[in-house]
Amino acid sequence: MADQQSLDHTKWTFTLNTGAKMPAVGLGTWQSKPNEVREAVKAALKAGYRHIDTALAYGNENEVGLGIKDSGVPRDQIWVTTKLDNTWHHVVEEGVTSSLKSLQLDYVDLYLMHWPSSTDPSDKKKHLPDWNFIKTWQEMQKLPASGRVKNIGVSNFAIPNLEKLLNDPSCKVVPAVNQIELHPNCPSPKLLEYNKSKGIHCTAYSCLGSTDSPLYKDQTLLKLAEAKGKTPQQCMLMWGLQRGSSVIPKSVTASRIEKNFELDGWELSKEEMTQLDNLPDRFKVCGDAWLPIKVFSGEGGIEA
Repeated sequence: MADQQSLDHTKWTFTLNTGAKMPAVGLGTWQSKPNEVREAVKAALKAGYRHIDTALAYGNENEVGLGIKDSGVPRDQIWVTTKLDNTWHHVVEEGVTSSLKSLQLDYVDLYLMHWPSSTDPSDKKKHLPDWNFIKTWQEMQKLPASGRVKNIGVSNFAIPNLEKLLNDPSCKVVPAVNQIELHPNCPSPKLLEYNKSKGIHCTAYSCLGSTDSPLYKDQTLLKLAEAKGKTPQQCMLMWGLQRGSSVIPKSVTASRIEKNFELDGWELSKEEMTQLDNLPDRFKVCGDAWLPIKVFSGEGGIEA
């Protein structure tokens, strides 16, 4: 759970298994268009966000770095997460170097293995024949000693792959974070519980259901938000926080970025949480059909 039980949710942090404290609410930058990310990061930091999430695969690390500089917020007050791309699994050090150069930073607070797929850079339809995510993790475990990466974790890991990693004798460091898709139509309670049982914190990506989300038409959610005097987005973020996950809503609009951060002084009741827990529809924003291997085990890619 979060370190604070006050209703100042924007001040909440989650203590990771390393002892590091990660701000509970961050800005996501996936699918943000060029030239929009810099302004979005600046707007978010000026609005009070202290957690920015990016990835080498997003192609926007440079803009994220510029937005951080533009904001005037000191580096040591900002939590920055980036991710190792699939085609860089066998060259982890080079991956970190590339990201830090693009971000114009000396270190990142969290470095994640973006997907458990060691994709062949010369043919993205193929998996590297002599490499896998266990070997990638062996290399990632060396990173914190360099000071260039403060914490390491994974992303898009379902229970079978987590078990494979954690049970391997070479696994000396338990991932600090597993960043996974979580929203009321992809709640994955068993996966969330499994991570907690292993001391792995979950960050929720696509926590609003992503662009043109079907959730924005969900009558239960809309009625709940209206009765609460909140936006559907705010209610989904609160649902995520109260389940014990950090949330990284993506927006490039300053007014929405600010609205998504208006989370202090209120919470969802047990009944309201149950309502959102039990929304019947299911959909997944991020599948695995584009990868050379299957990484999700649940029906439709949705983990239990």
